[in-house]
Amino acid sequence: MMHRVRAVGTLAGEGAVLRIPAARAHDIVIGQAASVDTHFGLVPGRVSRVDAAPTNGLVTVDVTLTGAFPHGARPRVAVDGVVELEWLENVVYVGLPVRGQEHSTLTIFRVTRGCDLTETSCDAVRQRVRFGRASMNTIEILEGLEPGDQVVLSDMSAWDGRDRVRLN
Repeated sequence: MMHRVRAVGTLAGEGAVLRIPAARAHDIVIGQAASVDTHFGLVPGRVSRVDAAPTNGLVTVDVTLTGAFPHGARPRVAVDGVVELEWLENVVYVGLPVRGQEHSTLTIFRVTRGCDLTETSCDAVRQRVRFGRASMNTIEILEGLEPGDQVVLSDMSAWDGRDRVRLN
Protein backbone atom coordinates (compact mmCIF):
# COMPACT_ATOMS: atom_id res chain seq x y z
CA MET A 1 0.00 0.00 0.00
CA MET A 2 1.35 3.41 -0.90
CA HIS A 3 0.95 5.83 2.00
CA ARG A 4 0.21 9.21 0.39
CA VAL A 5 -1.05 12.65 1.26
CA ARG A 6 -3.10 14.81 -1.11
CA ALA A 7 -2.78 18.58 -1.41
CA VAL A 8 -3.86 21.55 -3.47
CA GLY A 9 -1.60 24.28 -4.70
CA THR A 10 -0.38 26.39 -7.59
CA LEU A 11 2.34 26.19 -10.22
CA ALA A 12 5.23 28.54 -9.56
CA GLY A 13 7.93 28.77 -12.23
CA GLU A 14 9.34 25.26 -12.73
CA GLY A 15 7.80 23.86 -9.56
CA ALA A 16 4.65 23.63 -7.46
CA VAL A 17 3.68 25.12 -4.13
CA LEU A 18 1.37 22.73 -2.29
CA ARG A 19 -0.62 23.44 0.87
CA ILE A 20 -1.00 20.39 3.08
CA PRO A 21 -3.11 20.15 6.26
CA ALA A 22 -0.77 20.48 9.24
CA ALA A 23 -2.07 17.23 10.74
CA ARG A 24 -0.82 15.32 7.65
CA ALA A 25 2.43 17.27 7.10
CA HIS A 26 4.52 15.78 9.93
CA ASP A 27 5.62 12.87 7.70
CA ILE A 28 6.77 15.01 4.76
CA VAL A 29 10.53 15.36 4.24
CA ILE A 30 12.74 16.79 1.54
CA GLY A 31 13.38 14.34 -1.30
CA GLN A 32 10.09 12.44 -1.19
CA ALA A 33 8.48 11.65 -4.52
CA ALA A 34 5.50 13.73 -5.54
CA SER A 35 3.26 14.19 -8.53
CA VAL A 36 1.36 17.26 -9.66
CA ASP A 37 -1.80 17.21 -11.73
CA THR A 38 -1.77 20.41 -13.82
CA HIS A 39 -5.08 19.44 -15.43
CA PHE A 40 -3.06 19.22 -18.65
CA GLY A 41 -1.19 16.15 -17.44
CA LEU A 42 0.62 14.60 -14.47
CA VAL A 43 4.18 15.73 -13.77
CA PRO A 44 6.53 13.87 -11.40
CA GLY A 45 8.55 15.82 -8.88
CA ARG A 46 10.35 15.81 -5.54
CA VAL A 47 9.73 17.69 -2.31
CA SER A 48 12.36 20.44 -2.19
CA ARG A 49 11.24 22.51 0.83
CA VAL A 50 8.85 22.17 3.77
CA ASP A 51 7.79 25.17 5.86
CA ALA A 52 8.66 24.79 9.52
CA ALA A 53 5.35 26.11 10.85
CA PRO A 54 1.77 26.01 9.60
CA THR A 55 -0.19 29.06 8.54
CA ASN A 56 -3.97 28.88 8.95
CA GLY A 57 -3.69 25.13 9.58
CA LEU A 58 -1.70 24.46 6.38
CA VAL A 59 1.97 23.72 5.77
CA THR A 60 3.52 24.98 2.53
CA VAL A 61 5.53 22.37 0.63
CA ASP A 62 7.58 23.19 -2.48
CA VAL A 63 7.84 20.52 -5.16
CA THR A 64 10.50 20.70 -7.87
CA LEU A 65 9.13 19.16 -11.05
CA THR A 66 11.37 16.49 -12.60
CA GLY A 67 9.23 15.66 -15.62
CA ALA A 68 8.32 17.55 -18.74
CA PHE A 69 6.03 20.52 -18.27
CA PRO A 70 2.72 19.68 -20.02
CA HIS A 71 1.73 21.74 -23.04
CA GLY A 72 -0.88 24.28 -21.98
CA ALA A 73 0.07 24.44 -18.29
CA ARG A 74 0.73 27.97 -17.05
CA PRO A 75 2.35 29.38 -13.89
CA ARG A 76 -0.01 30.37 -11.07
CA VAL A 77 -2.66 27.89 -12.21
CA ALA A 78 -4.35 25.74 -9.54
CA VAL A 79 -3.01 22.17 -9.29
CA ASP A 80 -3.64 19.03 -7.28
CA GLY A 81 -0.64 17.29 -5.76
CA VAL A 82 0.24 14.01 -4.11
CA VAL A 83 3.27 13.36 -1.92
CA GLU A 84 4.29 9.72 -1.53
CA LEU A 85 5.21 9.23 2.11
CA GLU A 86 6.20 5.56 2.12
CA TRP A 87 5.48 2.15 0.64
CA LEU A 88 3.95 -0.18 3.20
CA GLU A 89 4.79 -3.85 2.54
CA ASN A 90 2.73 -6.84 3.72
CA VAL A 91 -0.13 -4.67 4.90
CA VAL A 92 -3.81 -5.60 5.05
CA TYR A 93 -5.85 -2.60 3.95
CA VAL A 94 -9.30 -1.62 2.73
CA GLY A 95 -10.90 1.42 1.18
CA LEU A 96 -11.35 4.25 3.66
CA PRO A 97 -14.73 3.84 5.41
CA VAL A 98 -16.90 6.94 5.85
CA ARG A 99 -16.19 7.17 9.58
CA GLY A 100 -12.74 5.55 9.47
CA GLN A 101 -9.85 7.55 10.93
CA GLU A 102 -6.16 6.88 11.26
CA HIS A 103 -5.12 5.11 14.51
CA SER A 104 -8.67 4.45 15.71
CA THR A 105 -11.01 1.55 16.38
CA LEU A 106 -14.37 1.34 14.65
CA THR A 107 -17.12 -1.21 14.20
CA ILE A 108 -17.89 -1.73 10.49
CA PHE A 109 -19.83 -4.31 8.48
CA ARG A 110 -17.80 -7.17 6.93
CA VAL A 111 -19.37 -9.09 4.04
CA THR A 112 -19.83 -12.76 4.92
CA ARG A 113 -16.75 -14.68 3.75
CA GLY A 114 -17.24 -16.60 0.52
CA CYS A 115 -20.12 -14.45 -0.68
CA ASP A 116 -20.00 -13.08 -4.23
CA LEU A 117 -21.94 -9.81 -4.35
CA THR A 118 -21.95 -9.83 -8.14
CA GLU A 119 -24.08 -12.99 -8.23
CA THR A 120 -26.33 -12.90 -5.17
CA SER A 121 -27.34 -10.95 -2.11
CA CYS A 122 -25.17 -11.44 0.97
CA ASP A 123 -25.15 -10.84 4.68
CA ALA A 124 -22.73 -8.45 6.34
CA VAL A 125 -21.86 -8.77 10.02
CA ARG A 126 -20.62 -6.15 12.43
CA GLN A 127 -16.85 -6.40 12.96
CA ARG A 128 -14.60 -4.42 15.32
CA VAL A 129 -11.55 -3.18 13.39
CA ARG A 130 -8.42 -1.38 14.59
CA PHE A 131 -6.95 0.97 11.97
CA GLY A 132 -3.38 2.12 11.45
CA ARG A 133 -2.12 4.64 8.91
CA ALA A 134 -4.48 6.15 6.36
CA SER A 135 -3.70 7.21 2.85
CA MET A 136 -5.83 9.19 0.42
CA ASN A 137 -8.51 6.52 0.00
CA THR A 138 -7.21 3.44 1.84
CA ILE A 139 -6.50 2.60 5.46
CA GLU A 140 -4.24 0.01 7.10
CA ILE A 141 -5.90 -2.76 9.13
CA LEU A 142 -4.02 -3.66 12.31
CA GLU A 143 -6.59 -6.18 13.56
CA GLY A 144 -10.10 -7.38 12.91
CA LEU A 145 -9.92 -8.26 9.20
CA GLU A 146 -8.05 -10.79 7.09
CA PRO A 147 -6.66 -10.45 3.56
CA GLY A 148 -9.50 -10.69 1.05
CA ASP A 149 -12.23 -9.56 3.44
CA GLN A 150 -14.78 -7.18 1.90
CA VAL A 151 -16.35 -4.42 3.97
CA VAL A 152 -19.10 -1.85 3.59
CA LEU A 153 -17.44 1.57 3.23
CA SER A 154 -20.57 3.73 3.12
CA ASP A 155 -22.37 5.28 6.08
CA MET A 156 -24.21 2.51 7.92
CA SER A 157 -25.27 4.59 10.93
CA ALA A 158 -28.94 3.87 10.12
CA TRP A 159 -28.20 0.27 11.16
CA ASP A 160 -26.30 1.05 14.39
CA GLY A 161 -28.62 -1.20 16.39
CA ARG A 162 -28.04 -4.25 14.14
CA ASP A 163 -25.28 -6.86 14.22
CA ARG A 164 -26.20 -8.30 10.81
CA VAL A 165 -27.64 -6.75 7.62
CA ARG A 166 -28.68 -8.14 4.23
CA LEU A 167 -26.97 -6.61 1.17
CA ASN A 168 -28.81 -6.80 -2.14
